[in-house]
Amino acid sequence: MKEQRTALLEKTELLNKTELLNKTELFVLDMDGTFYLGDRILDGALDFLKTVEETGRRYLFFTNNSSKSPKVYLEKLKGMNCIIGREQIMTSGDVMIQYLKSCYADCSVYLVGTPALEESFREEGIRLTQEMPDVVVIGFDLTLTYEKLERACTYIRNGAEFLATHLDINCPTEEGFIPDCGAFCAAISLSTGKQPRYVGKPFPETVEMILKKTGVDRDRIAFVGDRLYTDVATGVNNGAMGMLVLTGETKREDLEGAEIVPDGVYLSLKEMGELLRTHREVEADRDVNCN
Repeated sequence: MKEQRTALLEKTELLNKTELLNKTELFVLDMDGTFYLGDRILDGALDFLKTVEETGRRYLFFTNNSSKSPKVYLEKLKGMNCIIGREQIMTSGDVMIQYLKSCYADCSVYLVGTPALEESFREEGIRLTQEMPDVVVIGFDLTLTYEKLERACTYIRNGAEFLATHLDINCPTEEGFIPDCGAFCAAISLSTGKQPRYVGKPFPETVEMILKKTGVDRDRIAFVGDRLYTDVATGVNNGAMGMLVLTGETKREDLEGAEIVPDGVYLSLKEMGELLRTHREVEADRDVNCN
């Protein structure tokens, strides 16, 4: 009896996971920990993209990692045999740029970020300064120095607005985890007593930008990633779907008692692709039999 109940539960879970995938028109995919890990593409990731396209769906890469510009990510993906256009990738840096243009037009900005992020800001006309700015923006700065940290704290303490591209505390690598933007902001907040406004995942600014960019209804969009508090939360907190893959930071045991509950939990993009492909084949067979 127990084995039958377990089998029934597993079958129900599988049906639910397949139904979620079938409902999705646009997959918004995290990158590190979801599509690749470091410089290694994850097994089945490319096949998933192929299946998405073959079933008439769309995908868009979105990463909270603002240390690189979109064109750097495009080159990295190209090296993994994933050839996409600029319109198929977004970063929290892109969201911050649009947020600054909308809410802080013509304001001066002190950016704590990599040269690649600085280049993206300048290309979009953001007025960067090393003097007392109107706004301080914190990104995932792999070139962080004490001088940058000191300047940011001083400017914020003296009245500059405190913004940050994303709240990720750690960034996954093949060797483990390294401090991310959220960790930098925690240090700045402890020093200044000020809290930042974040705009990347899981915040509404990211969802609104994707809605405007793609035209897809929010209830047909699935945010897919390896983190509950960013990737999954973006979907479940903003009227879309949040799907967890267990290839990165979050493990299955982390789900117990978690505040953010995913709509679906998958082993990997590989499993998602296999379920989509199987569903398509079943539907095709059904159409043949009906005719």
